[in-house]
Amino acid sequence: MVNATNDGNPQAGNAVPVLSVRGLTTSFRIGDEWRPVVRNMSFDIAPKETVAIVGESGSGKSVTSLSVMRLLPKGASRIEGSVRLNGRELLTLDSESMRRVRGNDISMIFQEPMTSLNPIFPIGKQIAEAITCHRDISSAEAKSEVLHLLEKVRIPNAKGRFDDYPHQFSGGMRQRVMIAMALASKPKLLIADEPTTALDVTIQGQILDLIKLLQEEEGMSVLFITHDMGVVAEVSDRTIVMFRGEAVETGTTDDIFNRGKHPYTRALLSAVPKLGSMGGRERPMRFPVIDISTGQTTTPETEAGSVDERKRPLLEVKNLTTRFDIRSGLLGRKSGAVHAVENVSFNLREGETLSLVGESGCGKSTTGRSITRLVEPTAGQISLDGYDVVRLDRGSLRKMRRSIQMVFQDPFASLDPRMSVGSAVMEPFIEHGLGSKAQAREKAAGLLERVGLKADMMRRYPHEFSGGQRQRIAIARSLMLDPKVIVADEAVSALDVSIKAQVCNLLLDLQQSFNLAYLFISHDMAVVERVSHRVAVMYLGEIVEIGPRQAVFENPQHPYTRKLMAAVPVPDPARRNVKRNLSTDEIKSPIRPVGFVPPQRQYREVSAGHLVQV
Repeated sequence: MVNATNDGNPQAGNAVPVLSVRGLTTSFRIGDEWRPVVRNMSFDIAPKETVAIVGESGSGKSVTSLSVMRLLPKGASRIEGSVRLNGRELLTLDSESMRRVRGNDISMIFQEPMTSLNPIFPIGKQIAEAITCHRDISSAEAKSEVLHLLEKVRIPNAKGRFDDYPHQFSGGMRQRVMIAMALASKPKLLIADEPTTALDVTIQGQILDLIKLLQEEEGMSVLFITHDMGVVAEVSDRTIVMFRGEAVETGTTDDIFNRGKHPYTRALLSAVPKLGSMGGRERPMRFPVIDISTGQTTTPETEAGSVDERKRPLLEVKNLTTRFDIRSGLLGRKSGAVHAVENVSFNLREGETLSLVGESGCGKSTTGRSITRLVEPTAGQISLDGYDVVRLDRGSLRKMRRSIQMVFQDPFASLDPRMSVGSAVMEPFIEHGLGSKAQAREKAAGLLERVGLKADMMRRYPHEFSGGQRQRIAIARSLMLDPKVIVADEAVSALDVSIKAQVCNLLLDLQQSFNLAYLFISHDMAVVERVSHRVAVMYLGEIVEIGPRQAVFENPQHPYTRKLMAAVPVPDPARRNVKRNLSTDEIKSPIRPVGFVPPQRQYREVSAGHLVQV
């Protein structure tokens, strides 16, 4: 166990810590026994200091924060040790006293704001409730305070949005509402539990800047929980690395990043994709993979395959347009349309990865679903492996889908929990009548081995696998029909950093073995730079820049492309005080009135194959 105290922290000095944790051990009841999931954690947080707890899923970092807040279920959990806030022991407080501490002296921001906000109450009322619970003030005073908080967290037109409901806000704006609620009682300590994990890179940048700014203004201490080393480098003064319920290393963030000693710390840092690390390289590169127990590199960086540009494209998309009608009024008349994809054109060759990048709502996922006809396109042409996709009848469409398969972001949602993984992987082969059940079982076993699992796992169910293993199962299933094109829709976005590296390497290996073409949909610019041959940047349903990966990343031309790249957290503690000054504006709405005619877009060629919208 590492004693994570304030040694070496310039901000700590001799100040009394805001939070002092000693010997924290948290156990959960499993059957008749107590099983510890956090063991002997000790650390301090000084006034105005930010301490990050970093580790992968299951390391115990979120359980540590919930133990500090005493938010774990009483009968099923046991918290031992000492947790002192400004010298006051929290673990011995009665429930009512602890309730007064929460939201008053300590506040918490959670990963998913939509599950933390009540969908049936306006956000202004919800923030006001957080204030009136702890202070004896009138409704008018509470409203004035709420408006001040909304302005403080940079929500445009705060007065006009006071009565808006959570669903009327974007993900980034909902997270700002949660921060406003957390700040309502001017807490001494803010606990931020993965507050940016589910957000687009530009929104993530805004939230990180906002937390840093508010910390300076309010003088708060911050406990930041995350698995993103880039985020850690940008926000924290000191860092605690957790692995399997224990703190394995602690120190100043600069020490951890530049002089980290524990094999797990080095493994985490080596697996972080760094924007700009591909400078001068034309082809995608595999990630280095490090054995956590030894710190030794088990998979070195190697170049992936190249693309034969003399061959005819497997997939050709011309002027693809997909719109969704909006109907309103008593008779349900059409009042407008969501212009989700507007006049998009690109092609894709064997063995090539084309990445579609952009923020949520830009149309990249709808593009992938339109190509597979999971969503019906409004207009345009799609040619896939000799099929005219838009004109296919139901029977031909089913046959066409053998050539193109999708891997989704959440494999748990796309796997039937009542079906063994063997049956799930075999199902497409049997449904398409490609052979007997025995042949399907043999092929499924071979593919599971190919994606790094074991054939004897076929009898297990999805809940018995980790997130990374489930994604491997989804990839194996997508390969059962021998497709030529795979649409990977945010396929690695939800994975921990080391698992993400392994799955990306697996995709590159499979591409080389089977000559697969990938349409790789993502908002993670650092991963996209690593795995792509070409990149298309989407904004409001349109491609604003497209070209070879090296050209787009080393010479970005469109302002939106540059904005995306500027927002990527860089795993370098020297950037601790850098402010990006990103706009707080929400992404514009793609909703257009009836009869709207989109303007004709023009593109200029910057270099060979590198086009930018003018």
